[in-house]
Amino acid sequence: MERPLDLDAVQAFVLAADLQSFTRAAEALDSTQSAISLKLKKLEQRLGRRLLERTPRQVRLSAEGQQFLPAARDLLAAHERALDRLDQGPVRFSVGISDHVAGAGLPRVLSQVHDYDPGVVVEVRVGSSGDLMPQYERGELDAVIVRREPQDQGGELVMEERLGWFAQPDAQCWAGSALRVATFSSACRIRELAVRRLDEVGIPWCEVFVGGGILAVGAAVSAGLAVSALLYRSAPAGSVDVGVRLGLPALPLAQVMLHSRLKEARTRASLRTLVAALKAA
Repeated sequence: MERPLDLDAVQAFVLAADLQSFTRAAEALDSTQSAISLKLKKLEQRLGRRLLERTPRQVRLSAEGQQFLPAARDLLAAHERALDRLDQGPVRFSVGISDHVAGAGLPRVLSQVHDYDPGVVVEVRVGSSGDLMPQYERGELDAVIVRREPQDQGGELVMEERLGWFAQPDAQCWAGSALRVATFSSACRIRELAVRRLDEVGIPWCEVFVGGGILAVGAAVSAGLAVSALLYRSAPAGSVDVGVRLGLPALPLAQVMLHSRLKEARTRASLRTLVAALKAA
């Protein structure tokens, strides 16, 4: 009998394929990029096929990798059934994700987390960082992925995200000499940052839309009503960063923090996969 496939290597292959990155797969598995690369190299040698095409910026499935991926998923699912994990009752945890961080890729992110361990039920709340952190501090959420606020303590820096001034390419961005701005509610740190930067460089502005969340503000931008300061990952489709063209002030990077009180290995692994998938989205 031929020796069986290394299940850890198969898991690494599926994650690298889903996240299109050895680095993100390593983060999900709490490993290193070099260890993941070695596992995949041995898996390819064992199968006698090249499964992944590596480029400096991205990992893509080869034709043979695309053929192997469904079988790899089936193998991992069978392994889960063999361990009776799915029959032990669901494991669950709750996580809050800033709407700025969630972005349009959240459905795919959740699908990847489910594929990693279907027996873990993840309760997800999407909202503002200012609303989610107090819920976490009151014990209503097991973890949060939020933008760093000045008053926040602790947490793990998981990524830094670019902010830009977004509008539709043909939007009328000026009302006379004043910049037409769509903002978040007054409690939002990004709103405070954006208007302060405009004031610092002496650009007059007028608020033409105020939204309670990223969907509302993104809709105003998509409608061509105004310019808004948004994270690149949460900017609506079709909008562009008009900051340089309009001479608007540069915005700093937004720091995204993970706060977690999870202790159980299985839920921590699913949370790691969630963070890695968000970074890859």
